[in-house]
Parts: sequence; C-alpha cells; structure tokens
Amino acid sequence: MNWVLLAELAYILLIIGVCLRIVFDTRSTSKASAYILLVLLIPVVGIFIYFSVGVNYRKKKLYTKNLFADELKTEVVDYIRQNRDRIFTTYSTRIGKYTGLIDLMLNQNYSPLTDDNEIRLLINGEEKFPAVFEAIKKARHHIHLEYYIFDADHIGTQLIDLLIQKAAEGVQVRFIFDDFGSRIMRRHLKRMRRAGIEVFPFYEIKFLFFANRLNYRNHRKIIVIDGKTAFVGGINVNDKYINGGPAKNRWYWRDTHLQISGSMVHSLQYIFIVDWNYCSRQKLYPDRNFFPLNQRISEGNVIGQVVASGPDSDAPFILHSLMKAISLAREEVLITNPYFIPNPNILDTILITALSGVKVKLLVPGISDSHFVNVANHSYFTELLQAGVEIYTYHKGFVHAKTIVVDGDLAVVGTANMDFRSFDLNFEVNAMIYDRETAEELRQQFYTDLEDASRVDEESWNQRPLHRQLLDRTVRLVSPLL
Repeated sequence: MNWVLLAELAYILLIIGVCLRIVFDTRSTSKASAYILLVLLIPVVGIFIYFSVGVNYRKKKLYTKNLFADELKTEVVDYIRQNRDRIFTTYSTRIGKYTGLIDLMLNQNYSPLTDDNEIRLLINGEEKFPAVFEAIKKARHHIHLEYYIFDADHIGTQLIDLLIQKAAEGVQVRFIFDDFGSRIMRRHLKRMRRAGIEVFPFYEIKFLFFANRLNYRNHRKIIVIDGKTAFVGGINVNDKYINGGPAKNRWYWRDTHLQISGSMVHSLQYIFIVDWNYCSRQKLYPDRNFFPLNQRISEGNVIGQVVASGPDSDAPFILHSLMKAISLAREEVLITNPYFIPNPNILDTILITALSGVKVKLLVPGISDSHFVNVANHSYFTELLQAGVEIYTYHKGFVHAKTIVVDGDLAVVGTANMDFRSFDLNFEVNAMIYDRETAEELRQQFYTDLEDASRVDEESWNQRPLHRQLLDRTVRLVSPLL
C-alpha cells in the first residue's frame, strides 16, 4: 500500500508540475485551459500529448532569422524605413488608410513596403502549374523551392524532371520539403541529389516517438527564381490540386496562388534563405545574385508587403496583420478559409467589425478533407451569425484558398489558415497587396465562388437538433489543440 500511496503522490505532484508549466508556457488562455483539461481528464496520455504537441517553441526559438551583421542590419532597416517614407509620400491617397497596418508589419517584422511589383492571380492548379513551369524554364542562376506538400505523383515527377534539366544547364537548385507533409520516395531524392540539386527536409522527423517534431511544420509554399520571380499561396505540389488532371479527385479543388515579380520577391527570398540555413546547416549569405537590388526587375507599380511568422518569430505576426487589416475595414470584408477555427482575438476582431456595420462575408468548406475540423468551425457560427456575419458553405468541392479582401483595395493571399495551428505552430507566409485592381479581381472571384455556395440561415441554424449543438460545443472545447 505504501508503494501505491507513493505512486499516487508522485503522480499528483507530476500533474501539478505539468499544469504549472502549461500556465507559464502557454500564451493563449484558451489553449492553456484545453491542455489542463486534457491532462486532468486523461491520465498519463494527456501529459504525453501535451509534451508532444503543446510545448511553446516561440519562447525557445528554433533558429535565428537574422542574416545580417549588426552594422549591415542597421543599414538595411534604415533603407526599409526610407523607402516606406518615399512610397507614402508618392502614394498617400492610395495607401494612407493602411498606414497602421503597414507600420505594424514594418515595426514588428521588418516587412519592407515596395511599390514596383507585378501581381498575377492564379486560380487553382490549372493556372498555377503552367505558370510555374514556364517561369522555371527561364531560370538562369537559381531556383529555390519550399513546400509543405510535395508529392512525387504525376505533376510532382514532371516538376522534378524539369528541375533536373535546369540543374544540368548549370542552374543552382535548392529544395526544402516538409518531412511530415511531403511524400517523396527515396529514389526521387537520390535522382535529384545525383543531378546536383540540393534537397533537405525541414525539421526532419527522426523519431516518431518525439511527436513535438510533428507539431511544428513548415506550411509555406514558396518558389523564387533568379531573385526576380516568385510564387506563393495555398497550392501545394500534388495532382489533386489540378481539376481534370491525372488524379481521380474525390471533389473539385478550389485554391488561390500568386505569381509575383518585383521587390516583394526579395522578402520571399529572405524567408527561403533563413529556412535553408536552418535545415541544411549551411551559411548561404545574401548577394547580388539572390537580391538584384541595382536593377528594376519589374515594370509593375503594385504596392505590397510579405509577412511571415512561426515558432521562430517573437510574436504571431500573421495573426496581428489579419486582425489589423480586418479592423481597418469601412465597407466590406471577404474571408475565404478552409480551416476556420479562430482564436479569441481574431474572432473578436471579426465580431466587432461586423457589429460596427461593416459587411463581413465568410466562405468555408461545405465539403472538407476533415470532418472533425468542419464540426469545429461550425461551433463558431452561432455568434458570427448573431453579429451579422454572412456565412457561406462551398459545395462544388473543397475550397482550400486562404484569402481576405478588405474594401476592394487590400488583398491578402497566403498559406495561413485562420486557426490556432497557423497562428502559433506552423511556419507560414502571407502576401499583403495594397492594390485596387488585384483586390477587385480577388473580390470578383469570391462572388463567383458564392454561386457554388449556400448561405447559412440563422433561424435554421439555431433550430439544429440538440445532439448536433452538443457535438459542436464539445469539439469547440478541444479546438485550440487542432
């Protein structure tokens, strides 16, 4: 009996210690509450789950983002601020409304504001992949790729073959793939490496037992070519992203990507090099080949910023940028997101914006690749509908796009879902485009998507069966852990 009592006492002390760690280590009160509940209600297993997926790496930082010596960093920051002042002087009527958002990203994340960009909106894989292949064929110095999902299926193998061809032409090819999200067979990796392509997994999963490596994933989708052209958005490399392609899709796949030329490319290049130096253990330094600063690389005049965040950043920059962007709306906010599980901060921002008289429309999947996530986002519908948010569920297929349009003059396209994981755990990147033409094009696409969606009626929603309401509320309790 003494051993039993000692074991019980030891377990109680362990529980207390773990709960104290959760309180001190977890920034979000809702997540802290969910983890404490998990630890208390599920003996032993709850503790394992917390240490597997709950440890806050933002406090520890997986790696540093600084590529510059202190002296050079000062010069770069001064240049960024001077360029910001020049752009505001020239385009004050176009972007003055977003001064607070722009400065928030500049002050928090040193996100340069640039005004020489060309933006091409790419709808679905049918538009993205031909544009990517065409741009890669023109590469002369380097091709940098970074993907969460890169599968060696039909489109993936075609892309690998093209990269091998470019490497044979003397083009430097560097490729980062997420070790959890991607399925690349070893023979393809060997082929690439034999051809001179440098390939590294991001945060390699060495032992599945240490599941915290599964939790912090690189969800970015970036291609940079010769420091002049870049691609970013929601579309991974997989046949299912191409409607009518070789994959026998279960459903139509609706997604959005951007092709960018201009100085915004430099921001994406910087993100790639930082990630590359971490996972390759190399020291790739900025030079004129990667950042062609002395030549105009685009004839465009679109103003934009790139914002990135993850466990390596001091704060959830993407969360802050979205909250600020939505709060600045005066007329209309259009949100498309496949995994809408908002934390209390972004949820309150949306509710306050809607209650202030701004039209807020939300498009989420009616058909999803995760039934559990779909139930989780349903749990937020009641309070959104009460605030006047118009909610639409997409039924033509699975809507995977992550976009926001504010007042028809700000477009946000990127990799970040509107959930706890993207804001706190994943490495993400978004493009903020301060351009009426781009925003209007994305706005029109939103309304086109609504033609294949159904609006959620508040009265009918509130009359759902009690067991459905209970299920939604129960899943809501664990939504911070998704």
